[in-house]
Amino acid sequence: MTHPIHTNLVPVGRALLSVSDKSGLLDLARALAASGVELISTGGTAQTLRTAGLKVRDVAEVTGFPEMMDGRVKTLHPMVHGGLLALRDDDEHLLAMAAHGIEPIDLLVVNLYPFEATVARGGSYADCIENIDIGGPAMIRAAAKNHRFVNVVTDPQDYAALLAELAQNDGATSLAFRQKLALTAYARTAAYDAAVSTWMAGALNEPAPRRRAFAGKLAQTLRYGENPHQAAAFYLDGSNRPGVATAKQWQGKELSYNNINDTDAAFELVAEFDPAQGPACAVIKHANPCGVARGATLAEAYSRAYDCDRTSAFGGIVALNMPLDGATAEKIAEIFTEVVIAPGADADAMAIFAKKKNLRLLTTAGLPDPRAGGLTFRQVAGGFLVQDRDNGHISAADLKVVTKRAPTPAEIADLLFAWNVAKHVKSNAIVYVKDGATVGVGAGQMSRVDSTRIAARKSEDMAEALGLAKPLTFGAVVASDAFFPFADGLLAAAAAGATAIIQPGGSMRDDEVIAAADAAGLAMVFTGQRHFRH
Repeated sequence: MTHPIHTNLVPVGRALLSVSDKSGLLDLARALAASGVELISTGGTAQTLRTAGLKVRDVAEVTGFPEMMDGRVKTLHPMVHGGLLALRDDDEHLLAMAAHGIEPIDLLVVNLYPFEATVARGGSYADCIENIDIGGPAMIRAAAKNHRFVNVVTDPQDYAALLAELAQNDGATSLAFRQKLALTAYARTAAYDAAVSTWMAGALNEPAPRRRAFAGKLAQTLRYGENPHQAAAFYLDGSNRPGVATAKQWQGKELSYNNINDTDAAFELVAEFDPAQGPACAVIKHANPCGVARGATLAEAYSRAYDCDRTSAFGGIVALNMPLDGATAEKIAEIFTEVVIAPGADADAMAIFAKKKNLRLLTTAGLPDPRAGGLTFRQVAGGFLVQDRDNGHISAADLKVVTKRAPTPAEIADLLFAWNVAKHVKSNAIVYVKDGATVGVGAGQMSRVDSTRIAARKSEDMAEALGLAKPLTFGAVVASDAFFPFADGLLAAAAAGATAIIQPGGSMRDDEVIAAADAAGLAMVFTGQRHFRH
């Protein structure tokens, strides 16, 4: 028989603590003990509490069974789960507890074996398996299910809120508080299982498992999404890939949804250019590059990138492949820039940017590896698409010359530069490059010939702004992220003054396009690889 009782405020009399992450544990345990809460614990957690002088009962004493099998079996017992799951207003549950000597557990504090950290440090298959927690998730799910009566805390950052709630309610907690704890608990076990299944799919080389789960940990609630009427938040996936998710923000207001998206695009692009081969800069606007360049110095690389499309660069994102220095900071500070992201920044740069209160400066202490694997996903109505990260790479040795004229060594260098940039431009993508700098970018058009013409027109506009006699596309090379389906796009590039083309090849009309290149005196190479980005 069930009797309705007041379950809003429930006092905490007994707590079970079992944590791998012991940060904040002693302060929490001391506060609980001072409030008269009985402490139960396991293994290393119990030892930590005893060493600190706290009175604690072993779970083995509660269950009547010792921990066994290297700690694999310790909390999976009715004396534990009965104490967590029992409904305190149900006569049958209370009679069962009395009959079997089961005492209620009002608070469960558990954080799980460090499975994600084991994977992140490259642990062996056996190590990863051993760090899959079993008893912890079982207890968490039991306590969360019974949140009408039981509190479950899975994250040390919630310890302070728990103690504040207990202090406010004379050693009790409210139902609303326990509901929030339960929500966090179920999300934690879901994320944990997602991490395990994702790792196992990779370990078993299973590209399309029957079920796929992704999880993240809240980094920040955002002011809004792409538009002010959309709610948004930023989550971390635990991969620790250097970038906006791992960066330290030194100044400026909070990043917006669009800032984060564009900053990620900028940093992933600039990482294509190895700092060992010299400074590089990428300027991004609305997730597309409006200028990318190398230079003898970082300041020169920025100036050359900026000169590709000064109009679009206003209010953009600047990404650098080397630590920001004062000379480069001075140049960047001359126009309005939303975000600058770099592996680091020196004192001079920091002092210069400090005068620009609205400019966000992020440092990452590293660059993402453009050749690393991993998964990306995006939502569609009714599901989501999953694919490998585009880590495709082309070297000079991979190029197939298909025209009568082969490209010169200087053209090859620019062709490879243009190809790396085109990989990060929304398709259909056309990128003109000259002497290690973009001089025209055409992005996201429905036809390739339109992208070709738009890129050339932008170069014409910049030539006029810079006082040049002719656009920098004259003598430039061109990269196309996918094949030219017709010769018209190639002919438009030739009309803009291009001398060499890099493209995947593979069109039914390749012969027609090659013939057009030969007639125009162009050199053209095929990569056999495309870089669609939608």
